[in-house]
Amino acid sequence: MDFRKKPVVIEAFRMTKERRLDSTEWPHWLKTAWRKNLPETGALFCAPDGCVEGEEATPLFIQTLEGTMRVAWDDWIIRGVEGELYACKPGIFAKTYEPA
Repeated sequence: MDFRKKPVVIEAFRMTKERRLDSTEWPHWLKTAWRKNLPETGALFCAPDGCVEGEEATPLFIQTLEGTMRVAWDDWIIRGVEGELYACKPGIFAKTYEPA
């Protein structure tokens, strides 16, 4: 039996090195995730060894129901239909989503 995914609208934000160092463009839901504490699901946080090394920002992580997920540079951070956060690689994002 075949199935088609129901059309849904999600919110997403592409995390770059520049956006990591300057959070002024971050949407409100991402700023809220940054303020959450571990081990709370939906928390956005940096590596335990620090957030910034010199001028370089370290990668971010998201605490999901399935565990800790690394956010690589240029990944999209998606806020799903239940408010859950997860990372998505740019190529998969382009094949799966289009502007609403």
